[in-house]
Amino acid sequence: MIIHHPILGPRDAQEFVYLGDASLIGRPDGLTASIEEFHNYTYLRDNPAGAHRELWYHEQGDRSWLVVTRNTVTHEILQVELARDVARAEGRSK
Repeated sequence: MIIHHPILGPRDAQEFVYLGDASLIGRPDGLTASIEEFHNYTYLRDNPAGAHRELWYHEQGDRSWLVVTRNTVTHEILQVELARDVARAEGRSK
């Protein structure tokens, strides 16, 4: 599988480590979140058939974090974004 890195261009997926659901970017605030919010964040995951946003880490490259939107049925990669840009756009980074 080829991942089209936004900065480096096409890279083999073997250079990356899959880290799971991209919703992990939205960690609850440690000061205001309830125990239930942390429980849901830690243990509840979607397992969709179709388009899904995932976190990938470029371990054997520039060590960037990516949000890859991938079809879990066909493995077709639909979109690749830098995780920092996604976090900023969603208001989760200062």
